[in-house]
Amino acid sequence: MSFFDKIFGGKEEAPEQKTFWKKIESEEDLQKAIESSSDHKIAIFKHSTSCFISKTVLRNFEKEVAGLEHEAELYYLDLLAHRPLSNKIAEDLGVTHQSPQLIVIENGKAVNNASHQSISADQLSS
Repeated sequence: MSFFDKIFGGKEEAPEQKTFWKKIESEEDLQKAIESSSDHKIAIFKHSTSCFISKTVLRNFEKEVAGLEHEAELYYLDLLAHRPLSNKIAEDLGVTHQSPQLIVIENGKAVNNASHQSISADQLSS
């Protein structure tokens, strides 16, 4: 990225996808994720790729969990690409849609959720 692009907001580089994320891109992916919550805690991060706040929260959360032992299996949902899946999550788990949002699931039920600046690794252990 050139100096002027950095100053004036030129082409945006694709964000680096962290290796701990498992993507949810279909109803089958979602079903498998929720089924796996009967064996261990999972968390779904719902992210709007066009929202600056969502990008900032995602980046901060990734930094926070990068060096930790994960107490939950982490899933990532791109809201813009998969909005119907986000709606299904809200409906099936009874959690009002937010963006960004972290939903922690155990035994097929949402046990914790947070949105915006309230998202932190603390949600994974409570």
